[in-house]
Amino acid sequence: MIKSLCVLFASFFLYGCVVQRPSKIDSADVERIIRTLSADDMQGRATFSLGIESAAKFIEKEFNRIGLQPLNTEKNFRQEFTMATVKPGLQTAVINGDSIPSENIIVLSDQSQIDWSDNNVKVIYIKPGQSFFEQYRKIVQSEETALVLVGEQYADAFKRLREDSRSERIIEKSDEKAAIVFVLTDTAQLSAYKINATNIIENAPLFNIAGMIKGKSRPDEYVIFSGHYDHIGILKANEGDSIANGADDDASGVTAVISLAKYYKKLNSNERTLIFVAFTAEETGGFGSKHFSGKLDPDKMIAMFNIEMIGKDSKFGRNTAFITGYERSDFGEILQRNLEGTAFKFYPDPYPEQNLFYRSDNATLALLGVPAHTISTVQIDKDKFYHTVNDEFETLDVNNIYSTIQAIALSSKSIVDGTDTPKRIPKPQPGNK
Repeated sequence: MIKSLCVLFASFFLYGCVVQRPSKIDSADVERIIRTLSADDMQGRATFSLGIESAAKFIEKEFNRIGLQPLNTEKNFRQEFTMATVKPGLQTAVINGDSIPSENIIVLSDQSQIDWSDNNVKVIYIKPGQSFFEQYRKIVQSEETALVLVGEQYADAFKRLREDSRSERIIEKSDEKAAIVFVLTDTAQLSAYKINATNIIENAPLFNIAGMIKGKSRPDEYVIFSGHYDHIGILKANEGDSIANGADDDASGVTAVISLAKYYKKLNSNERTLIFVAFTAEETGGFGSKHFSGKLDPDKMIAMFNIEMIGKDSKFGRNTAFITGYERSDFGEILQRNLEGTAFKFYPDPYPEQNLFYRSDNATLALLGVPAHTISTVQIDKDKFYHTVNDEFETLDVNNIYSTIQAIALSSKSIVDGTDTPKRIPKPQPGNK
């Protein structure tokens, strides 16, 4: 009971620091937004789905109601672009004269067609006793064209990977990367083979949702608040549930973006231009943030607050969050200095082995030297709901989301008003991130 009272007092203390400003963040509104984005009728917000279109319309409506302006380069809140998509077609394999069932074939290729017949394609065997997933990763990462024969003792793992391989994917350029074909077979000696596979390649529309509040005295200096509104859509049913709602990942982050847009619009005191963006296609390769980074001059981007998975306590406890790439600029130091006298604290990323700095939408701008960091609370090493159908609103701590949004609002003040400018992130040398 004493511990609970202490936590409650700390939460109210932080809340009091924030609401001394002319406007405040409404906790009920935070809950409304995240409930809407993570609802079943959003169908898991998969890229190209009807669900993500519903999410986009909701975010547009919120931006319009707040009174944001479209970016100078756009006619509305949609920052549209097209990408090529690849979807597997017919796949056949004949090994030593025996036809292989299609469910025993995995084709990893962006090419429109593969037609191999006893030519010089490299052949690799995954042998008994080897780690299938480890060998699979090595082969894929080598980016060499190869035919890979996999022993049938790996049938269960093979089946799981095949299901993933049949999904529609976004590609940057077709017919340039290596083609790799995995065949499940107990053949120990290959004498002849014939592989034929086709892919359906089409162009498809994508769009970020972005709005801005123009800066009063420094309109050409940009501070970005971002999160991704896509998730992974419909999965194989688990106890009757097949919708991966993505409540924490990343409806929580987009909720923060919308809430901060409303907060700063009411405050009406930003000297720098503020951009609020919900990125698409983060889950499929960060294509939304890559497009965004090419539309604006990175030298004019002062900082990026990328917000990803803030729905539960961090490993440091309540009223805490961590910042990826903390050591790469003084962004985190500035934020923490602005939080002096509050109960909230930002920590460096406690999961360096996860390489989180380069796994979210901050990465593209960070590579261009922008102080672009992700703020998160996820315990990524033990979150059992991550990328499952159980990442639902009911698993979240709305108070954690609320206090983190308030902390970002307060800690971003000196960057927004032009008092502080974070140091640029050194651009990585080739082969050294």
